[in-house]
Amino acid sequence: MKVLRAEVGPVVADSKNLPWPQAPEVAFVGRSNVGKSSLLNRLVGRKKLAYTSSAPGKTRLIHFYSVDRSTGRIWFVDLPGYGYAKVSKRESKSWRPLVEGYLDSDRPLAVAILLQDIRRNPGEDEQRLLDWLTVRGISVLVVVTKADKIKPGRREQALRGICSKLALEPTQLVVTSSQTGEGTEKLWQGINSGLEQMRTLA
Repeated sequence: MKVLRAEVGPVVADSKNLPWPQAPEVAFVGRSNVGKSSLLNRLVGRKKLAYTSSAPGKTRLIHFYSVDRSTGRIWFVDLPGYGYAKVSKRESKSWRPLVEGYLDSDRPLAVAILLQDIRRNPGEDEQRLLDWLTVRGISVLVVVTKADKIKPGRREQALRGICSKLALEPTQLVVTSSQTGEGTEKLWQGINSGLEQMRTLA
């Protein structure tokens, strides 16, 4: 997929103040240290479009990114991460209405990207979020991140564990690495499939 231009868009602190929809959207959601920003940067071929931090939980707002491709414009939406962040429980709880407020709103959401670190088994948060999205009829891609961080001999075992926890088949996972670029084209294919499905149903 050829990305012509990618730019930082609106930043939102309250789901009641979401910007007026301008193009189909792709939402990214996952734990706060799952590698969302790095994957976003890899997808658009930019090193510093999305802010990355060594301290989990820095993304506490909804970040929009305008992505112009050879086939048209879309918006990437980086939703606040959950879990692991060293913040108060009160602050953590405040993120849930922000994420659910976006996902439950009337947005032109083509697909939600649920990110899962290959080194960890999915927890209740991931299982509930996958169920929550499915019940609402939102198309979901489960994307495994940081594939380069695990030894090849443990890879298949790790993927089987993720599939077991989320009740998925291995073919339903997109395995990626923002460091090596593995899975980038396959993820773009999944995104394009979601966009095409949206156009078909429109």
